[in-house]
Amino acid sequence: MPLGERIGDKSDSRYCGVETEYDDDMPQLLSTNINGGFDFVVSPLMEPSYRPSLMDTGHKGSGLAPFAGSDLVLSPSQWSSHVVGKISSWIDLDSEDEILRKDSEIVLKQEISWASHLSLQACLLPTPKGASCANYARCVNQILQNLNNMQLWLRIPLDKSEDDAMNGNSDHLSEGQVDSWETWNCYRLLCEHHSQLSIALDVLSSLPSANSLGRWFGEPVRAAIIHTNSFLTNARGYPCLSKRHQRLMTAFFNHSIQIVVSGTPVHNLPTGNLELVANHTDNHIDGIQRHPLRTYLDYVSYLYQKMDPLPEQERFELGYRDFLQSPLQPLMDNLEAQTYETFEKDTVKYIQYERAVSKALLDRISDEEASMKTTVLMVVGAGRGPLVRASLQAAEETGRKLKVYAVEKNPNAVVTLHNLVKLEGWEDVVTIVSCDMRCWDAPEKADILVSELLGSFGDNELSPECLDGAQRFLKQDGISIPSSYTSFIQPVTTSKLYNDVKAHKDLVHFETAYVVKLHRVARLAPSQPVFTFTHPEYSTTKNNQRYKKLQFEIPQDSGSVMVHGFAGYFDATLYKDVHLGIEPSTATPNMFSWFPIFFPLRTPVGVRPGSPLELQLWRCSGSTKVWYEWCVTCPSASPIHNSNGRSYWVGL
Repeated sequence: MPLGERIGDKSDSRYCGVETEYDDDMPQLLSTNINGGFDFVVSPLMEPSYRPSLMDTGHKGSGLAPFAGSDLVLSPSQWSSHVVGKISSWIDLDSEDEILRKDSEIVLKQEISWASHLSLQACLLPTPKGASCANYARCVNQILQNLNNMQLWLRIPLDKSEDDAMNGNSDHLSEGQVDSWETWNCYRLLCEHHSQLSIALDVLSSLPSANSLGRWFGEPVRAAIIHTNSFLTNARGYPCLSKRHQRLMTAFFNHSIQIVVSGTPVHNLPTGNLELVANHTDNHIDGIQRHPLRTYLDYVSYLYQKMDPLPEQERFELGYRDFLQSPLQPLMDNLEAQTYETFEKDTVKYIQYERAVSKALLDRISDEEASMKTTVLMVVGAGRGPLVRASLQAAEETGRKLKVYAVEKNPNAVVTLHNLVKLEGWEDVVTIVSCDMRCWDAPEKADILVSELLGSFGDNELSPECLDGAQRFLKQDGISIPSSYTSFIQPVTTSKLYNDVKAHKDLVHFETAYVVKLHRVARLAPSQPVFTFTHPEYSTTKNNQRYKKLQFEIPQDSGSVMVHGFAGYFDATLYKDVHLGIEPSTATPNMFSWFPIFFPLRTPVGVRPGSPLELQLWRCSGSTKVWYEWCVTCPSASPIHNSNGRSYWVGL
């Protein structure tokens, strides 16, 4: 049964498995473990002593591989829902011993074929042995080309020799003291980043650094195998985990990674607790002995259940996690009602705008002038009116008189605006203008210009071009809200997004910047500022084209990393100290109008620890469009992506 109930969590991490030995009585094996509280078993499918080269003598030429029963011993739903196949751990496809190597190839293909026949959801592949895994990866890659929907979990120990990494010493590599991420990276590169190849991490008693661990959350980790000898003992004699292990388990739960308990009981419960154990009734069926690993399962359940419920905002965003969306084309296209509806629900954003307008009004009009002077405020890109409402609320709160022009190019939104003004009785205060702000001839100049034209990367929805066009009807000492905004960018590992882009099998998708709620991602270095725009901008030489060269340092203790692309954010100053943004270190809490932007790389770039990663980024513009171009120039050069806006642009 699930580890517990957590509001909003419907992910696979609610289910815990157990690693078992081979048993030719699969129904009994499954019954024992399911009744013991586990949700699935990771079990060998084949007799471990079987070797094809010994078939003539050992199996009298029968030609049948000794699998654990026929497919009829369990129902199809039991095989699919409760069994993960464990490929024989003795196989070594890169062995110098030719007989062992050939036996290994035959058995690997037989077992995966049988697992596929059973419609298992996954098979656990043994950890590569030795320094080379090329033949192992070649055989698995062949299998992947014709595999059904089954996932192959490659077992990787979660270890890394910290001393060697810090000292730049590679003497230990031949002794097996290697960063296990390197093993995984080599294997997945040989298998061409195949989307059905994923990871089962072996969690050991000691853990690498936080930066080293962080890399794995951008990789396709499906399971974490926690060994009984990784558990400590608490004051009552029960198994528990270190604080670092607990934090890691929580991160696994949050990333839909399933826990698998492995090993034999190593905790002898004190005699005073035996009666308590005997009387334990959770999932206990009369006549069935309590599962020997139940105390470990109970502790995993405890860790899951003590997690905070998913916040409402996170629950709202669940469906958007790691889902690629094309950015809006706000000038070329008119937004739909549903899009307006989503943005208007973001109350935090409008509270910030209201604060900014309030401060601007107080700075603009003194208390003595409040009853005599009227401030002219123009909302450019008014949509269905949320900024009009926020501005009028700011005027009421500050006791200032306001005259509002609501400028909107979308005729459908203008219909809603007219109804809103009539409904609220704003006819004497609000003038609606159905026009593109870049073409409108204003009857008077504005004291305050308010807009919400920002995109995920700040300027990617053409706020600079729009506000340049609207600036002509702002007074010389007028205020723009926002007054400035800066884009930020950082390198990321995100195997999921890379494979989603790759699935399109064309250049266009690798040269498109996507809006995406990043989840299964490893942020490899702190974000850095890219382009800044300020409004109003009265410079006679102003130009909205930009170029930036950035250098990122991967922390030494991370180990090597794979860069699949770059995550972009923005931070905006609305007015003075009122800001709005999604850059992770300064993000406005509980705001959901913007997800980050993702710039993919056609070929992922591997970076060694301590080596610089150099990104070059351009913002280009022509007569009809604005676009970005980007490339990596260190540690190796990538092609320049999206040259001349051939794949992705924003229309003017």
